[in-house]
Amino acid sequence: MNFTRSQIADLSLLLVALMWGCTFIMIQHAIHALPPFMFNAVRFIGAAALLGLIITIFYRQMWSSFSVRMLVHGSLLGLFLFLGYGFQTVGLLYTTTSNAGFITGLSVIIVPFLSLMLLRQKISWMTCTSALLAAAGLYLLTFSGGSMNLNRGDVMVLFCAIAFALHVAFSGRFAPRYPALLLAAIQLAVTGILSLLTSLGTETNGSWTGFAQTLMRPEVALALIISIGPTSAFAFWIQMVCQQYTTPNRVAVIFAMEPVFAALTGMLFAGEQLGWIALAGCVCILTGMIIAEWRTPPIIDKEPEPSAL
Repeated sequence: MNFTRSQIADLSLLLVALMWGCTFIMIQHAIHALPPFMFNAVRFIGAAALLGLIITIFYRQMWSSFSVRMLVHGSLLGLFLFLGYGFQTVGLLYTTTSNAGFITGLSVIIVPFLSLMLLRQKISWMTCTSALLAAAGLYLLTFSGGSMNLNRGDVMVLFCAIAFALHVAFSGRFAPRYPALLLAAIQLAVTGILSLLTSLGTETNGSWTGFAQTLMRPEVALALIISIGPTSAFAFWIQMVCQQYTTPNRVAVIFAMEPVFAALTGMLFAGEQLGWIALAGCVCILTGMIIAEWRTPPIIDKEPEPSAL
């Protein structure tokens, strides 16, 4: 069976959503020991350093592609990532995990309109159907038929959803222009630096000795190793490559599978219960993804530039 580059890109992005969803519980436990912004600082600075090392060892000629324009565009993507994680972290102080999970997932609806404005990609009725199905599924999965009680933290999480939607939409605009590996490294470095500055200004991290001891705790060390490598460095590298061959709208619907994988992981490994309403939500999200894959016209396959991989 022959796959097009667009189909391979979508399957790769589904793998990214799987990695994010399956490691959600692990990261959730780690940030009880290490403040969230500091965790993100170590995570993203470490991921950027890893990608920088890979470039230096295996793709040294790629450094010649570095430009001020790339730095500006990569920094913009990094800013959107930082704002997304930042608003989500602060919002969780004032709202429930269910509210935050659903509102963050609303980026699946926001992305098509941003793509219309930024990339001039028309919103077809199939795109709207897949996005609405995914949003409905997120609601059922998150609240399992219960009601949603809005509070002040929800406004912050809405900004988080907008930031993540902007990241996906602008990635669709910038990814085809630059080497994916270098673009991923820049945005992760910016996200990490902004997280570090925020942590130093707002969080209590204790002494350096205490900080080092916290990093060595098994649950924190394991979460950081997985977060730095598979779910940050390689995940965003994959996203930058794949967004050269698929549309932001499809990326948003595929990423809506993350909470599905998170829920299934919680059920299998943490003893969490998944009722019929939540399962119906998973089916809605999966159906929306299938519709997006089946009917949405892909980006025309093209040969990648040697420096982009």
